[in-house]
Amino acid sequence: MSESEREGANPAQRTLSIPELSLVVLIGPSGCGKSTFARTHFRPFETISSDFCRGLVSNDENDQSATTAAFETLRIRARQAVLLDEHVARLGRSAAVLGLGDVEAAPRLAVQAVAAAGVGDAVLRLYRTETALVATVAPLPFGLDVLRTRGIALASVRSIPTELLAGVKATSYAFNLAARAHAEKAGADDALLVGPGDEVLEAATANVWWRDGDVLSTPATASGVLPGVTRAALFGLARDAGYRVREGVFTRGLLARADEAFTSSAVREVMPVAMLDGRPIGDGRPGDAARRLQAALEEA
Repeated sequence: MSESEREGANPAQRTLSIPELSLVVLIGPSGCGKSTFARTHFRPFETISSDFCRGLVSNDENDQSATTAAFETLRIRARQAVLLDEHVARLGRSAAVLGLGDVEAAPRLAVQAVAAAGVGDAVLRLYRTETALVATVAPLPFGLDVLRTRGIALASVRSIPTELLAGVKATSYAFNLAARAHAEKAGADDALLVGPGDEVLEAATANVWWRDGDVLSTPATASGVLPGVTRAALFGLARDAGYRVREGVFTRGLLARADEAFTSSAVREVMPVAMLDGRPIGDGRPGDAARRLQAALEEA
């Protein structure tokens, strides 16, 4: 082939079949043509760029620096944000610790986001950044019902003390996510964070509970665990269901010998725990307290 022929040759082309309902992510270095490709093959209302999102939270589309932000994750059920007031209150406390702005407009923004999404069950996230209050709506994680039916497996991971951020829900979640990834590599579904002296703390993004007879135990927030909004709601629901609730400092052995265990969080809600470090908790199946409290939470 001559030089002129090589210059005029078309590069190899590939046809990609994209389902009608799908998410397409274009990944590549700056200037490689991602935006041009998107403009060519997708309509304007079908695309959103990382530059746009960066500008939304930093007022500068070219700002590549990391930013501090507080956030809340809520469950949307029947087109309503569950425990919205309680989540907004915690968002405000976290924002104050991080020196961010107020969150007075968060309830109105949440209602608008849920209405605009037009979905009955989903995940709502509220962010308070240095310059903006942001709300996003996304689908629920796939397979929650399957996990709830079989119960999840936890793998223990040693925690790193973070006294300055105790009780703060910030986007600096690197350790928690790394802990979950480590647990998943070990064949588990989530991480159980443990502190000095084998003290039970929390899961990567959830609080931990277990039952002995009619007593439910959960680590005290004084130990540095996140004061979960769903956790707080379960205190009243558990007492209404006839359980006694205790907080304190507990070792992993107590959890391992419990009759049953579960985690609580805004998205997964009450999630039974069947295994800990490869060994069953109780009979290795979801327990009665987890089923009753999940039903009570859905009805509340």
